[in-house]
Amino acid sequence: MELNKIENILEKYFQGETTIAEENELKEYFSSPDVAQHLEQYKPVFGYFSQVKEQKSAYEIPLQSKKRKVAWLSIAASAVLLLGIGTYFFVSEQNNRSEMASQTELGTYDDPEEALKATQKALALLSKNVNVGIESVQYINEYEQSKNKIFKQ
Repeated sequence: MELNKIENILEKYFQGETTIAEENELKEYFSSPDVAQHLEQYKPVFGYFSQVKEQKSAYEIPLQSKKRKVAWLSIAASAVLLLGIGTYFFVSEQNNRSEMASQTELGTYDDPEEALKATQKALALLSKNVNVGIESVQYINEYEQSKNKIFKQ
């Protein structure tokens, strides 16, 4: 009866319909020394599991810690951040110095004659530009007079 039961479980095993308890029963049967002659061919299949279970791997998998990578990444990010902040303050300080220098140079003369010449030059430039503007206004006046003659309001 035992042999028929093992054959039925074997048939179910190869069809993929066995339970874990039935598979354990097959492993126990095929690991015992009294296996039927016609089922001897299946002994290596079920004996394999017990052999592999006892086998230990000699190969060790080296595990790299992610902490080391994270540490280097955080150090690099900190360095970039400090470099950026330092560059910002350096550039802003340079801009402030150039603005201060240009503000101190504007409109200050030690020699009164030099100041008078610079003022006359600035007023001449202003007068020239105002005269150009007045000429434009004169053209507009002529246009207005011509328009009034033509359309007679």
